[in-house]
Amino acid sequence: MRVLLAGGGTAGHINPAIAIAQYIRSQDPASEILFAGTPNGMEAQLVTQAGFDFAPVQVSGFRRKMSAKNILFNLKTVYHVITADFVAKRIIKDFRPDIVIGTGGYVSGPVVLAGAKMGIKTMIHEQNAFPGVTNKLLAKKVDVVLLAVEEARQHFDPSARCEVVGNPIRESVIFKTKEEARRDLGMDNKVCILSFGGSLGAKVINRAAADLIEWNYQKNKINHIHGYGRLGVEHFPQMLEERGIDLSALQAEKADPNIDVREYINNMATCLAAADLVICRSGAITLSELQATGKASILVPSPYVAENHQFHNAMVLVNHGAAMLIEEKDYKKEEFLRMVESVYQDREKLAQLGKNASKLAILDSTERIYRLICGLI
Repeated sequence: MRVLLAGGGTAGHINPAIAIAQYIRSQDPASEILFAGTPNGMEAQLVTQAGFDFAPVQVSGFRRKMSAKNILFNLKTVYHVITADFVAKRIIKDFRPDIVIGTGGYVSGPVVLAGAKMGIKTMIHEQNAFPGVTNKLLAKKVDVVLLAVEEARQHFDPSARCEVVGNPIRESVIFKTKEEARRDLGMDNKVCILSFGGSLGAKVINRAAADLIEWNYQKNKINHIHGYGRLGVEHFPQMLEERGIDLSALQAEKADPNIDVREYINNMATCLAAADLVICRSGAITLSELQATGKASILVPSPYVAENHQFHNAMVLVNHGAAMLIEEKDYKKEEFLRMVESVYQDREKLAQLGKNASKLAILDSTERIYRLICGLI
């Protein structure tokens, strides 16, 4: 089996592609797999680190705000659009794939479209509840559209063949137990809250974490793990200082051993397994991991993403009674703390949110995708 995967830009597009490739290789060790991605994107590094061959395709998106710098950037983008089609066709001609699979990002468009035009079997994987423009256009050309959630189907052309397969999840996330995780972290049985805004961090989630730390500080109510991210290095210490708390003392575990604050959470699978409640953005893969681990959550969708897709992702969980929602523009300290108090005081409600999340989980995503690939080729 020869498989060409195209995706990039964000980890949410890249990691599903890598998970699909790893599962294919586990089932068919003789398979040949090639990734197409932008040479300067994170996919170039992540794919090669995972042990797969990489073919560069230079492509970029358009910038809407008008300025001399952006006009020049958009002219380069037009050039990349023209050349990407040629490069994609050359890659396909040289590699001769049995199937081309796009997992999102600018690069998937020209590669998947070239495959469809050349008569190769094609698939796209949509991680979000509200699909992006590229995937909506590609859906009319490809053989199968893979959906993470049923709610996405309504946004595609009725003639498209859509199959719900979920989002591929890391095995380390699925199989880590709460007992193991808490033992690894040296944590007791109090309610554990995990909060993070991604590797960069999110200011509103850092603000919520600071409010939560103030609520819990030296009161021994909960265990709290927070990752403030690279952008939080500047503003998060000041947020805590305004609340009379010294970050350096917290990080030295002198002030409150129940509060664990770091720039980056590098053992996410363990922290997620230990948590009872998660406060985070609503990226597609994050939500799939919450479902896979059966975690209650307070979701704060990023308003800065295309098509406001994080809000639509979050509403899938909210509508199934699996999460609570705060929109960034509506964040108020008092309302947020009331939300936390409601599940802190009512453990049955906390447990039910987690149970409802687990009902949405699809744990055999890569197996479903593999079966569909084999069915096509």
